[in-house]
Amino acid sequence: MFFALIGLLVVLLHWYLWKRLVRDTTRSRRGRVVGTVVLGVLALLVAATLSLTRVVGPAEAAWFSWPGYIWLAMFMYLLLILLVLEIPKLLLRGWLRAAPTPVPARVAAESAVEPAAEPTADPPVAPAVDEGRRLFLARTTAVVAGVASAGIVGSGMVSALSPPLVKRVPVPVGGAALRGYRIAVVSDIHLGPISGRAHTERIVRMINETQPDLVAVVGDLADGSVAELGEAAAPLRDLVSREGTFFVTGNHEYYSGYEQWVGELERLGLNYLHNEHTAVAGGRLTLAGVTDVTGKGFDDSPDIPRALLGRPEGTPTVLMAHQPVQVEDAAAAGVDLQLSGHTHGGQMWPFHYAVRAQQPAVSGLSKVDDTWLYVTNGAGFWGPPVRVGAPPDISIIELG
Repeated sequence: MFFALIGLLVVLLHWYLWKRLVRDTTRSRRGRVVGTVVLGVLALLVAATLSLTRVVGPAEAAWFSWPGYIWLAMFMYLLLILLVLEIPKLLLRGWLRAAPTPVPARVAAESAVEPAAEPTADPPVAPAVDEGRRLFLARTTAVVAGVASAGIVGSGMVSALSPPLVKRVPVPVGGAALRGYRIAVVSDIHLGPISGRAHTERIVRMINETQPDLVAVVGDLADGSVAELGEAAAPLRDLVSREGTFFVTGNHEYYSGYEQWVGELERLGLNYLHNEHTAVAGGRLTLAGVTDVTGKGFDDSPDIPRALLGRPEGTPTVLMAHQPVQVEDAAAAGVDLQLSGHTHGGQMWPFHYAVRAQQPAVSGLSKVDDTWLYVTNGAGFWGPPVRVGAPPDISIIELG
């Protein structure tokens, strides 16, 4: 039923695009047929991309994921821009009316000497529309929407596929005892049909260059099984830090077989914090981790009280939790800093407004009660290889 509804929505929205980009801009039958076929194929490509990428392997999915996801991004921005352009089109409705035809002087003179006819109650006639003006306006709108969408998606692809930014974020936790202690935070790597081993290698190299004290991987590593993507994740074994690499599950681990991924990451040398904590920084800092909220549906619910049970009194606590929404429970438990991802910083403006309706924060450092919350944009992307207003990042949290 879910996929049927998504399919119906895709069809309806493509119908709107057909109306504005094909029907309104063409006059020849051949032009409309070509435009209709092209949009129909693109609609099928979107449906295949959204439904088949989890059915076939990453290598096979790459053939239609690249064009499918790029068109999906174009599709979304075309819709937004065309809907915005409906406003000036409404304001120009008067301009579309055809100019009245002037009455010849001879006809006007003859009418003046003829006896007045009995008045008749003819029905009102709607003003004629200048078809040339309407066609010009439709084509201008289509060109503006097309050029703007292509520019946005093109620049967004450059942002998404470029190396992540390295952000250095000072957070006042721990005071002098922890001053200079650095945690490299990475999230939402999203290995899959588009991002593979080279993506992981670049992230590992960039993290190692920062020489962190500790690495925190806060979920959503892969969109596929270990059998399909284990080789792409293998470079994580080369992460180097003074106290090791720790990870927690994100929602996509549960979609991809979280038990297999936990076993694989532990085999690669990463430390899994499963609703538990450990002492780091020579006992001056407590590092805790909880499962993602999606784990509730897999009998693997997050449990912050359990994760913090027995922590040393008075020791600052950093909690790794994939989704920012978990911060309210963290604040109630007295956590000093929560590290999260999940939001991708909104990934594509203006869709971050929808993310903001679900999460207490979308990107960056904020505070909930006495608890600091840091949300990384993530080092990868999900769906379209496009980021608009939310570049990928690796964040270096500097305590003190």
